[in-house]
Amino acid sequence: MPLALLALAIGAFGIGTTEFVIMGLLPAVAGDFQVSIPTAGFLVTGYALGVVLGAPLMTLLGTRVTRKRMLMLLMGLFVVGNVVSALAPVFGVMLAGRVIASLAHGAFFGIGSVVAAGLVPPRKKAGAIAMMFTGLTVANIVGVPLGTFIGQTAGWRTTFLVVAALGVVGLLGVAKLVPEQPKAEGVRIRHELAAFRNVQVLLAMAMTVLGFGGVFAAITYITPMMTEIAGYSASSVTWLLVLFGLGMVGGNLIGGKFADRRPMPLLYVSLGALAVVLGLFTVTAHDKTAAAVTLVLIGALGFATVPPLQKRVLDQAAAAPTLASAVNIGAFNLGNALSAWLGGLVIAAGLGYTAPNGVGAALAASALVLAVLSSILERRETGRGRIVAGSGPEPAPVAAGRH
Repeated sequence: MPLALLALAIGAFGIGTTEFVIMGLLPAVAGDFQVSIPTAGFLVTGYALGVVLGAPLMTLLGTRVTRKRMLMLLMGLFVVGNVVSALAPVFGVMLAGRVIASLAHGAFFGIGSVVAAGLVPPRKKAGAIAMMFTGLTVANIVGVPLGTFIGQTAGWRTTFLVVAALGVVGLLGVAKLVPEQPKAEGVRIRHELAAFRNVQVLLAMAMTVLGFGGVFAAITYITPMMTEIAGYSASSVTWLLVLFGLGMVGGNLIGGKFADRRPMPLLYVSLGALAVVLGLFTVTAHDKTAAAVTLVLIGALGFATVPPLQKRVLDQAAAAPTLASAVNIGAFNLGNALSAWLGGLVIAAGLGYTAPNGVGAALAASALVLAVLSSILERRETGRGRIVAGSGPEPAPVAAGRH
């Protein structure tokens, strides 16, 4: 794999850290600004919505410059957002900093996926995308626990300054290692938007929302589930999330390996197994060991879907992949927001802290249905193409003679 992928992975590591580390720092941030925990929770919601909105906006603005330069600008925006968060005098400024940083998220992964795929032969595209996303998964193993520890010992502001420094490293890495690519000629906003007329692109994005939404239906409420149901102490939750992160890394690498060979069968297996495991989590959450093992499996199965789904969007929107790729990253965050909301509804309805697992299972199963539907439609289109190409023994010689 090209060394340029390392620079993309470092940027992904910083972005992944700043996205998730806030969950462990919410009480400290809320106390500092003298706001309630639910109010501080807007720092999570605001970031997610910023990703959803920023992915298409920043990508469309990026059509005017080369992809390398846009990646550098996005990392610069990421650094500014985290510095603003670190130095914020009031909560509103902190929220603005989070939104600024989030605007870089979707476009960086979207454009980065296109760049990563272009650095390798076609048969290694998904592996290259998975290599970049490894930075995001490793962030959950190293970045988030370390950032939480730094925040608890040196203050949460220090955490965001460290993350900003990671962004500077990622920016320098992109500048030094990512090859310069000529700006695509003739690319227009209308050209990029045309990809969304492709039903297969829309289905892949819907699978992203539902499939990854299934994961976060459970993970969003993992703290009360593990402390109130499984019997873990609050201090153990960090290490349980590390186990989840290890599963994410393994699933991402496996997904990257097999997505280049048989992407749709991989989606069938991973989404189907994810639905089953999430359903079982309503039972295994009552046992410490079983709950820990289940968390690893959820992380692995959830992230095994990322490379094939991202590659499918790139393949189906091959004529204008950049915007579609970025919007698909926003779809992950849309799935996070949707599943967190639905999970909260079932808890509020009095169904207990394990109820979101059932919501997650239903979402993953819905994504599986869409995967099957996508394959059926694709086979029909392929069949129609063959009928047109081989339209019978009589017309064939005539057509050949004309050429």
